[in-house]
Amino acid sequence: MGQINKVVLAYSGGLDTSIILKWLQEAYGAEVVTFTADIGQGEELEPAREKASAMGASGIYIEDLKEEFARDFVFPMFRANTIYEGEYLLGTSIARPLIAKRLVEIAEETGAHAVSHGATGKGNDQVRLELGAYALSPSIKIIAPWREWDLTSRDRLLDYCVKHGIPVEKIAGNKSPYSMDANLLHISYEGGVLEDPRAQPEESMWLWTVSPEAAPDEAIYMELDYVKGDIVAIDGEKLSPASVLELLNKVAGAHGIGRADIVENRYAGMKSRGCYETPGGSVMLKSHRAIESITMDRELSHLKDELMPRYASLVYNGYWWSPERLAIQALVDDSQRYVNGKVKVKLYKGNVTIVGRESDESLFDEKIATFEDDAGAYDQSDATGFIKLNALRLRIAAMKGRY
Repeated sequence: MGQINKVVLAYSGGLDTSIILKWLQEAYGAEVVTFTADIGQGEELEPAREKASAMGASGIYIEDLKEEFARDFVFPMFRANTIYEGEYLLGTSIARPLIAKRLVEIAEETGAHAVSHGATGKGNDQVRLELGAYALSPSIKIIAPWREWDLTSRDRLLDYCVKHGIPVEKIAGNKSPYSMDANLLHISYEGGVLEDPRAQPEESMWLWTVSPEAAPDEAIYMELDYVKGDIVAIDGEKLSPASVLELLNKVAGAHGIGRADIVENRYAGMKSRGCYETPGGSVMLKSHRAIESITMDRELSHLKDELMPRYASLVYNGYWWSPERLAIQALVDDSQRYVNGKVKVKLYKGNVTIVGRESDESLFDEKIATFEDDAGAYDQSDATGFIKLNALRLRIAAMKGRY
């Protein structure tokens, strides 16, 4: 790979990335600049600064990216009603292109020759981060320690910590048995008992949502205001994209909404079982489809639905910056010109129910849709020819004995 004198590391401050910081200094003889993104994971990030400084990082970036994450990544994805394999709202996937973007930007700002991450050689994140980095900086060098080093067991990692004076926090009994990832859109859980797809998750695992059984006995109603497919206000209060997610997460989570237990197909080919909490996103998905149902043309809506699984796969597999995702996004965004109005939702014991929708752009015509006297707005006899023309090919096939 040639001489690498400086590396930008995606750094959480946890044990693995702390080991990687020291390993990069030792294996490559390189300066290490750390980058820690606040995308709503709900953790105090200043300890990461202290750890990085103590371990000799030559530069430390800790950035609040919550608004950019919600505005430029989550909201555009939800305009497409995106859901992977029928269940996954892509909370981890959609965060990776933003992290990749800032990694290569910081590399350019600091004159670094490479970027590095702590994703393992088995998962999706290595693909997502690296595809994003290459798309935005084609000549960037990428160091993936889990694919290079020989620290292949927990014992070896701990021995490395002892040898290099890396502090290991002693929190036995309190440490989660799960591999977890959190941001403003969701929190995910993998590993532990979840590796057996027959095992039911423990109730204590869930951190953002109460169980539907324990949710309040009284429903709550919320009114969501849409402009061009994005929520801009809740119950009349204007909110930023990040604030929309924060409020919906809090309210929907308190009503038991947003849990999912999924076995998904990873890009690398293996199946993986994970559990997810996406309370705000669950409300957003259902309410967005509701406002589209009265404002969007039928064929345009169906075209979006046909493209959505492809769009979801592109996001899941790390192709956020690909020309095909950008082209689909352009179509999706153009389709939202008239997706304006209000949706009223009812949240009750794990369920999101649409109880009302209205828009000045509505294509719903009560005079035509009514089952009562439509006063000549629709000539029902027109249906005779319509049906006969559409049945023509079926009648010809039947006459030829094909049925």
